[in-house]
Amino acid sequence: MKKFRKVLDGLTTSSPGGTVGSPSCGSAAGTPTAAPTPKEIDVQETLVSENFQLCKTVRHGFPYQPTALAFDPVQKILAVGSRTGGVRILGRPGVDCFCQHESGAAVLQLQFLINEGALVTACADDTLHLWNLRQRRPAILHSLKFNRERITFCHLPFQSKWLYVGTERGNTHIVNIESFILSGYVIMWNKAIELSTKTHPGPVVHLSDSPKDEGKLLIGFESGTIVQWDLRGKKADFRIYYDEAIHSVSWHHEGKQFMCSHSDGSLTLWNLRNTTKPFQVTFPHGKIQKDGRKESCKPILKVEYKTSRNSEPFVIFSGGLSYDKAGRRPTLTIMHGKAITVLEMDYPIVEFMALCETPYNNEVQEPYAVVVLLEKDLIVVDLTQSNFPVFENPYPMDIHESPVTCTAYFADCPPDIIPILYSIGAKHKKTGYSQKEWPIAGGTWTLGSHTYPEIIITGHADGSIKFWDASAITLQMLYKLKTSKVFEKPKPGEGRAAELVEEDPFAVQMVSWCPQSRIFCVVGISAHIILYRFSKYDANTQIVSLEVRLQCEQEDVISPSENENNPCFSEPSPHSPQPHHQHPASPSSGTPEGLKDSIPCLKVKDRVVRVPPGYQAELVIQLLWVDGEPPQQITSLDINSAYGLLAFGNCNGLAVVDYLQKTILLCLSTLDLYGAADPYQRLTRSPRRNRQSTSEFCMRGLSNFYSDSKKRIRTSYQSLTELSDNQQSVDMERSKSPTSVHYPTSLHNEPRVLPEPVASLRASHCSPVFYLLDNDHVNGHCTSPTSQPCSAGKPRVPMGPEGPRLTRRGPGRPPFRKAQSAACMEISLPVSHTEGYASRRAMLQQFHGVTMYSHDEHHTTSPYCWSERESRENSFSRSRSSSVSSIDRDTKEAITTLQFGESYGRKSDALPTPCLWVGTSLGVVLLIPMSIPTDQEERMEEPVTIGPSGAVLMLKGSVLRFGFLDCMGALIQSPHEVWRDLNAPEDPDRPRRRKLVNFSPSSSQDACGEGHLAVVCSERQAKVFLMPSQSCLFVHNITESSFVLRADVVSVYNSVCLACFCANGHVMTLSLPSLRPLMDVNYLPLTDMRIARTFCFTNGGQALYLSSPTEIQRITYSQEMCDNLQEMLGELFTPIETPEAQNRGFLKGFFGGNAHTFDREELFGEAAAGKASRSLAQHIPGQGGMEGMKVAASGAVGELARARIALDERGQRLGELEERTALMMTSAETFSKHAHELMLKCKDKKWYQF
Repeated sequence: MKKFRKVLDGLTTSSPGGTVGSPSCGSAAGTPTAAPTPKEIDVQETLVSENFQLCKTVRHGFPYQPTALAFDPVQKILAVGSRTGGVRILGRPGVDCFCQHESGAAVLQLQFLINEGALVTACADDTLHLWNLRQRRPAILHSLKFNRERITFCHLPFQSKWLYVGTERGNTHIVNIESFILSGYVIMWNKAIELSTKTHPGPVVHLSDSPKDEGKLLIGFESGTIVQWDLRGKKADFRIYYDEAIHSVSWHHEGKQFMCSHSDGSLTLWNLRNTTKPFQVTFPHGKIQKDGRKESCKPILKVEYKTSRNSEPFVIFSGGLSYDKAGRRPTLTIMHGKAITVLEMDYPIVEFMALCETPYNNEVQEPYAVVVLLEKDLIVVDLTQSNFPVFENPYPMDIHESPVTCTAYFADCPPDIIPILYSIGAKHKKTGYSQKEWPIAGGTWTLGSHTYPEIIITGHADGSIKFWDASAITLQMLYKLKTSKVFEKPKPGEGRAAELVEEDPFAVQMVSWCPQSRIFCVVGISAHIILYRFSKYDANTQIVSLEVRLQCEQEDVISPSENENNPCFSEPSPHSPQPHHQHPASPSSGTPEGLKDSIPCLKVKDRVVRVPPGYQAELVIQLLWVDGEPPQQITSLDINSAYGLLAFGNCNGLAVVDYLQKTILLCLSTLDLYGAADPYQRLTRSPRRNRQSTSEFCMRGLSNFYSDSKKRIRTSYQSLTELSDNQQSVDMERSKSPTSVHYPTSLHNEPRVLPEPVASLRASHCSPVFYLLDNDHVNGHCTSPTSQPCSAGKPRVPMGPEGPRLTRRGPGRPPFRKAQSAACMEISLPVSHTEGYASRRAMLQQFHGVTMYSHDEHHTTSPYCWSERESRENSFSRSRSSSVSSIDRDTKEAITTLQFGESYGRKSDALPTPCLWVGTSLGVVLLIPMSIPTDQEERMEEPVTIGPSGAVLMLKGSVLRFGFLDCMGALIQSPHEVWRDLNAPEDPDRPRRRKLVNFSPSSSQDACGEGHLAVVCSERQAKVFLMPSQSCLFVHNITESSFVLRADVVSVYNSVCLACFCANGHVMTLSLPSLRPLMDVNYLPLTDMRIARTFCFTNGGQALYLSSPTEIQRITYSQEMCDNLQEMLGELFTPIETPEAQNRGFLKGFFGGNAHTFDREELFGEAAAGKASRSLAQHIPGQGGMEGMKVAASGAVGELARARIALDERGQRLGELEERTALMMTSAETFSKHAHELMLKCKDKKWYQF
């Protein structure tokens, strides 16, 4: 059946009319079409599949949902575990490693094998893992899975190979770190407590060996019971029963006292001489009330008791605040002598750890810093200064300072841009940090040989923009720009933006940056665009504001014919209202002053403002409200510094702005762009009478782009179901809603009779997807219970008796409060052939924030004939509610991509001219030729003329990307202006003039004739056209069952390819211009909107995406970079001598017990303790040795490097052996010589002569 369908595809695509005015296009992937290839197009492609390999390179940002913390005091490296099974290991700047447990289970606890280059992780699936850190990409050496007990706490004494493991049942097991096998020695909970105790002591919450005697193990149970267990005698030395639950225990270094933290906010100090009652009980934050009672306090979750030689001990703890003080932030308390310092944190404390000078627990600890792991930050407090300042964090942990809403990635930037951005950004850095060096300084990292300037730009929900230096797989913030400073602060409860986008009216939707001219453009959620120029000088400037009315009064609706045999359309009904009829304000609009018209969402500062050096706003463009309807969000943007033009579009149309003359050149609906070349029959309809719901729909996009998925989407009609991370619950909730659109998998079984208009839509050429184009729909859910299907040309009217009641809304209530975050949605989107379409439109609804429509079948030019095959595959005939059909009726055509460049607007053009390439959601490509004055004076005075629409080309699916090649296959860069500082002092000898760099296609055509190649990629296919003949040379159907989310024409290996990321997780590269598949890797299934929104490719075979709300994941698809990755990464382990233990002195050694004579092997080894039960735990060998290293390196360079290291080590060992052998031979010869001399001397002597 599949083969037969492919044959049909070939027949339909090879029929005449494949593109407008061009030869027909075949559908064979990567093969020439029926059109003869011109002789001049003879490109020698150099890329082969061996050039490509996909692998992760590095992860930046703060570990998402952290759970555990560990520190190696000798190696000085830090490890952070997360809820999703990830482990980040951090050292000096540049040393940053990410490891992931395959199970994805949360990391409960981390334990370094101090100065051994290894790490033990305990996970929530009751598995212990041993990681080898002596390689640049750590791997698991061993795993031990507990089958019958749950792990609650682990402890590994310094320089010991035996790990103590406490369990939920209260038992303590012992694991050999070298073999990762359980010892037969077990401390059972019923042996640890007294036989007379009637209750279970609870899970083990603490394990530690006594600093005075390693043969004594302190076991803390949750219920408040503490036992010191004599490991040699296998009995309890003492037992403590306390009324309050225990959270943590910390020893004094002498081993005579320990401190406990409890659930009632108290700290108890216990002396081993008398364990019947605590030596001291304190409530650090519990004050005595007037009635004499103590305030009730929150639990103290952890306490650390650290001694210092020259001062009082430090007692550091988290929690313990009074319950009465509501609204207090999380705190870390430092008690030093009588001084109590409370440090308030911005986020809840997950874990903290004091950093000490010595790894030995029986020496004076000398704490010098405290690492505090918060839910969304990592801070280090300097304990050596009395005011406890914070160290400046060298890692990029503040990517999520405001939630990331968009990303851009630029490789091989101009080399001067990074230093100048850094110098400007350094002036605005915060002060007040500790002057000491960052204490986490382990590992080694050197700048690799394969480095070039790279910049990552992140846009945020608060309107801020951050520029990051991403060179050499590191990340360092260069410069921060706040776009909100352009606008007046909206007063609470005032303004349309405050009403519609409650929290973040300045959220960044997309950015466009020209590194050569340093012109920067930002698109915001409130339908605004800000154009910035870069200057090294501050200035007083007046921001120019342009207001654009891009709201169509008539709806451009694609309507299939009522009769398949008659493709022509009937005239509109005489009952339909006129297209430009003005409607009075709806009584339910909630705006007492009537309909808002010609008002922008935000108010630009209209006064002269002082702007600092850096990026300075020059122009603000805002879309206006029209007849009470807010502007639709902007979906596409391109700026060209050589032309001085800026183009943008949304689902209503296209606008072109001359930013040099500050004028609007073009503002047209999509329909008007076509003129006579429109390939579609359209139905003109009047504006909708009830416009209120449109405002609900169009502004919802990024308003809560970052909010967590528990927040509700509210509408004026009903409260929609809560979004969650669980796909099953989402589907169940959707199926409960009477107005929801169901997935095809949950279709009703009973047959349904479709209304006539719906039946006519069954033959639609559109995929069975959410169109989400009705303005009565928010976030993919139909919110208006009054929407009904309507016949062609007839206005919709509310139907049913409940209509008036349901559409009422209280005065002054906003249309909706919050929309679900597109960045943080964790909804699994099905990508199968049947389910993928439905989810696709729901996703694109949030991906673009606008009404979208896609033509997913092959286009023809003349009036459409709807085939029977398309009717069968692409209809909702089995279950189609009236609300779904009403969505289908209102399909609009959005502008999805724009590109300026030198091209041929018409077939008859002999020379290339400036053109604007326009791609739409219907798969249509329009060329708009322009005439731009070349002289600088004329350019500032004469108008730019834009001709009527030129060529019209067609593809399947929404157009995503354009790229231009010359006839030799080289990439043609867009023309640009050389940067000049407009605020610099005037030089009379050298007047400032615009310097333009133009990459015209004709410049390299001497040997290969006229023309150039245009690469066009859509959601479903890629095509290569020859200009100006407009003939389709190559076509490749990228995917049938999924859709492309991101596509870019990128430079790699001194050549060019097309890189694509699909919603089913496939990352693909295609050669250019032949569109041969070079790589297709199933890498990352699209599970949330964040990846779709932030995935981007760049030159040099690199890409990135937001792997979590707080982390950026960088990947490479270049084989060369994969091979060189080992040398680019930092070394986690460096050989360091373990510090020697201090001499305890004769008296301390004599009276302090026999700590140094304790032999754990003698107690826990198999000979003494026997074997543990096989059913208790299962040993799983890892791949962390040389095998794991081979897998991690996966390259010839890595193999050779490892072989060279192994040979060096072997040679070194052989050299040492040879030296020792030579010494032994020399000593043997000396001994033989002396023996011979002695024999000769004594040979003739009698016995009595000796």
